Amino acid sequence: MIRLTYALRRKQGMSFEDFQQYWLEQHGPLVASHSRRLDIKRYIQVHSLKNPDQAQTSGLRGEMQTPYDGVAELWFDSREAILRMFNDKNALAAGAELLEDEKKFIDLSQSPAWIGYECPQINPSPENLVASPDSPYTKLYYLLNHPQDQQFNAVQLYWRQQHGPLVRKYGAALQALRYIQVHRLEDEINTLFARSRGTETQAYFGHAELWHDQRNGTGQIPEAKRASKALFEDEANFIDFSRSCMWYAKENVIFDFR
Repeated sequence: MIRLTYALRRKQGMSFEDFQQYWLEQHGPLVASHSRRLDIKRYIQVHSLKNPDQAQTSGLRGEMQTPYDGVAELWFDSREAILRMFNDKNALAAGAELLEDEKKFIDLSQSPAWIGYECPQINPSPENLVASPDSPYTKLYYLLNHPQDQQFNAVQLYWRQQHGPLVRKYGAALQALRYIQVHRLEDEINTLFARSRGTETQAYFGHAELWHDQRNGTGQIPEAKRASKALFEDEANFIDFSRSCMWYAKENVIFDFR
């Protein structure tokens, strides 16, 4: 399957709480009503746990970008299924209705979207772990930009072949329940989506997702500290922290037809 990631910043003047409520209670059902016409197989709303306006953006990695209010995740069977959103009559009508609703609560100019593929690194059994609001799990969302003097393909290769195994090595110490890399695809769909919404913020080269159990306080144990230090030192080889951001979130599964 192929995945569309849509990082959302709320419309100026709208509160964080109102944004999340409208997104979940009004927009979510609207997307579900058009799911068949748009060939969407799965749709998850990833709601940030804290108001980004109050987020701590400095720390071990220096000053990072402000977290997003949330991320919309949509799965499709193929690239061709996504392209139909831009050339099929019924899909265009459904997409236009969704866009009009997005304008009510999303700052479209600052909300980038891109398609990508998943590279699972640590998987539970079964693999359908979800950080739902009523579960003890949280999902760490880490949007990544690479240093501007490095090449896109080389960075993705390093992330997949060098950093991925390192995370797997330290996964037990960090008590990571699941870890997935989502690599951006260089595709005209990204441009079409940005153009349709007047998006000015560029897409990230990918993002990492890491699930934790909130009941496990591992951050202070020596093994976890050593693991975090090793991963941070390796991240510095391929991530521009000043143009990246991370935060914790919960997942709301609106529908899943897989």
